[in-house]
Amino acid sequence: MVAGLGLGILEVVVPGYIFLGFAIGALATGALIGIGGGALGLSMSWTLLIFALLSLGAWLALRSALGIRRGQVKTWHRDINEE
Repeated sequence: MVAGLGLGILEVVVPGYIFLGFAIGALATGALIGIGGGALGLSMSWTLLIFALLSLGAWLALRSALGIRRGQVKTWHRDINEE
């Protein structure tokens, strides 16, 4: 959960929706462990797999919800110093 919060804070510092999917995945994995922690009895490899799948799902959902930003690169056809 702390790692999820840290990644969320890092997303604020370095915007671009890169770390937000990982933050959501970490928070969701932490919530799953917190809710059913001992009852699930998952090994580290299963926990990492769940984290990876939740992070990928969150990133894909964010990508579809927020979309791809088009027109970010500005191509200049005329130089300001040509006149």
